[in-house]
Amino acid sequence: MCLGIPGEIVEIKAGHDDLAIVDVVGVRRVINIGLLDVDQTGVGDWVLVHVGFAMSKIDEAEAAATLTLLTGLGQAYTDELQALAESDIS
Repeated sequence: MCLGIPGEIVEIKAGHDDLAIVDVVGVRRVINIGLLDVDQTGVGDWVLVHVGFAMSKIDEAEAAATLTLLTGLGQAYTDELQALAESDIS
């Protein structure tokens, strides 16, 4: 199963406006934000992450609700977090 997981942008990579570091429940990874309007996306924004890409920008309340729902999925959510932790697009 493939899931989109909410993550908070904590840094935009210098010299790479299409790359950001996101925090997903304590796991920090570089993701591509090039599919979003980079002029309207910045540190503190929440995005829905799938396969190393930010697919959409979401608000904090939607992020919290989605994380609650995903936690209830059990092993599928755990597997997705593990895949994120092991990924590296930098």
